[in-house]
Amino acid sequence: MLSRLVKKFKSKKSEKILNSFLSEEKISELESKIGCRITNRHLFIQALIHRSYLEETQKQIISNERLEFLGDAVLNLLVAEYLYSHFPENDEGFLTKVRARIVNRRVLADAAEALSLADFIIIGKNLSQSFKNGSTTVLSDAFEAVIGAIYLDSGIEETTKFVNRILIKPITKKDDFLRDENYKSQLLEFAQSQRMENPVYYIVSEEGPQHNRMFTIKVLIGDVEYGTGQGRNKKSAEQDAAKAAMIKLLEES
Repeated sequence: MLSRLVKKFKSKKSEKILNSFLSEEKISELESKIGCRITNRHLFIQALIHRSYLEETQKQIISNERLEFLGDAVLNLLVAEYLYSHFPENDEGFLTKVRARIVNRRVLADAAEALSLADFIIIGKNLSQSFKNGSTTVLSDAFEAVIGAIYLDSGIEETTKFVNRILIKPITKKDDFLRDENYKSQLLEFAQSQRMENPVYYIVSEEGPQHNRMFTIKVLIGDVEYGTGQGRNKKSAEQDAAKAAMIKLLEES
């Protein structure tokens, strides 16, 4: 009985804190941006709370990470379903590559920017300056969290409409959306075709606070360094290094 009362108290306290974040006017503005009616406003407020804010304020509420997890799964399902329906002649490898291009962080961040999502995200003061300079990770995570909130609040049909309108249609209209941008894969294939050793990636440096890391990575083939790249995570830094290596190798050949 006591534990239930404690949970109820914590729930009411969290609800009160959440209500203080976004005004009715802001909620209406967000509703207009996403094109969906917001029934459970707390879901959407939670979708916009970055963990840097909680680390700084120690407030007993949940960040957007759980909703981001859910939104990521829903997004991958909807994009996979779209590609399965629109490319009936293509194999699993093609569908996987194209899905990866559509749901990559840069594309999701662009979609978030199209919605002006940065005007709604709640972040810590320490992150606010770097966020103004552009944070792909924060934007893409918030975008996935909003998808999770729409799914829970309005169901799969409304979520499908949102993803098609904001993400799939804009990117599939571009002439180059099927272009392979997996430079690591391209570099590996090129090296193997030239009977070279497989590329190996090394971390040169790792700088910045935990929530705003910058990685510098170099790629070697044998004992020769072919490129250096930077990114907010190891994966994007490796891709940047592989791209630089491909440019150098193609120029040499």
